[in-house]
Amino acid sequence: MSDYHFYHPIEVRYGDLDPQGHVNNAKHLTYFEQARIEYWIKMGFFTEDQSFMEIGVILADVHITYLEPVYFGQNIKVGVRVVKLGNKSMTWDQNIVDAKTGKELAKGEVVMVTYDYKEEKTINLPHKWREKIKQFEQLGG
Repeated sequence: MSDYHFYHPIEVRYGDLDPQGHVNNAKHLTYFEQARIEYWIKMGFFTEDQSFMEIGVILADVHITYLEPVYFGQNIKVGVRVVKLGNKSMTWDQNIVDAKTGKELAKGEVVMVTYDYKEEKTINLPHKWREKIKQFEQLGG
């Protein structure tokens, strides 16, 4: 977990729960997405008054491993880190941890592709993004 330079706190809402009383597995994707948006804001690639269509990324692939249940009222945070930059894609690691204990509750890998929504085609990863992410994440190459 110490390899994550960015965490975003998430409030576990009653509506996030399934009949078993823990967070529904589909909500993990929502938590991951919210943390990625906050990462984009922190990096200066997106502002809250912008249309999401202007970001220029689209979800291509996601894998989640559920390690422990998450419960209503539990104090959690979601980690975000970019681990690989391709020509048109970024591979992200994400996790959900108990904010009090640091225990990892779920982890996942997300692939985002840079995308022009107007032209409906993939585009090269912007140089500005590449350089800022490499510096923030301390990626080589």
